[in-house]
Amino acid sequence: MEERDWEILRALYLEHNITKAAKNLYITQPTLTKRLKQIEKDLGVKVVNRGVKGVVFTPQGEYLAKKAEEMLALSSRIREEVLNMEQRVAGVLKIGASNSFARYLLPGILRGYKKRYPDVEFRITTGISRVVFEAVYNQDVHIALLRGDYAWLEKKQLLYEERVCIASLTPIDMEELPRLPRIHYETDYAYKALVEEWWAENYSQPPNIMARVDRGDTCKEMVLNGLGYGILPELYVKDLPHLHIVYLHDKQGRPIRRRTWMYCRNDALDLKVVRSFVDFIGKYPFPA
Repeated sequence: MEERDWEILRALYLEHNITKAAKNLYITQPTLTKRLKQIEKDLGVKVVNRGVKGVVFTPQGEYLAKKAEEMLALSSRIREEVLNMEQRVAGVLKIGASNSFARYLLPGILRGYKKRYPDVEFRITTGISRVVFEAVYNQDVHIALLRGDYAWLEKKQLLYEERVCIASLTPIDMEELPRLPRIHYETDYAYKALVEEWWAENYSQPPNIMARVDRGDTCKEMVLNGLGYGILPELYVKDLPHLHIVYLHDKQGRPIRRRTWMYCRNDALDLKVVRSFVDFIGKYPFPA
């Protein structure tokens, strides 16, 4: 069986629907169906049956589908190790990045890295920090770039720190803050706890949350439209001088900062493509 056959079985097993599986693989439904029939012919067994609720795997098909992930991982590892034998840096670099890092910083980093190592390809996964951490923990990515200080016994490096601030389209009266409309956005637990601790130290009443959104960018846009204030990392607002900004400080007067880390498994560092990126990002001029 070819690698593409294992990809077909994996996609079909995840979706249990030929149309959806074909769409995920960027091929047509007739092409997928034809290849599936060829797999069955080559193996001499029935892999799937069409049911009312979609594709139903036979016992043999179930076995093959569960082996697909293992075979694809092995194939990917072999390619990595073969490329790693060469003097040049080449191959596929799998990076996980938190949503904000992926939008504001990652493109520039990848541009600089690609200029130095043109034979490297990227496979990028984005999401909230917790999801990205799970990706590196499960070895779905080589490197994770995210906010939050997670317990990790392997390669871990602090990339940079940024201040946390209150941003508003109009001047902010800090004494009136609990009564002013606030745009709250869902984020990882570490950042949420950081903000909640600061609030508890300064106010005895809860914030007046007028909207809950799922992303920091959405919160920023609502702030820009004068719908309320937001508590945001500096990265979101550093290029918006017309916003009124108040930086948060703890009781000792120290700026409250949020850290961005790089996480990587030690065995991944044996790959030239991973080691070169770790070295590159370690010297990258992040915002002060």
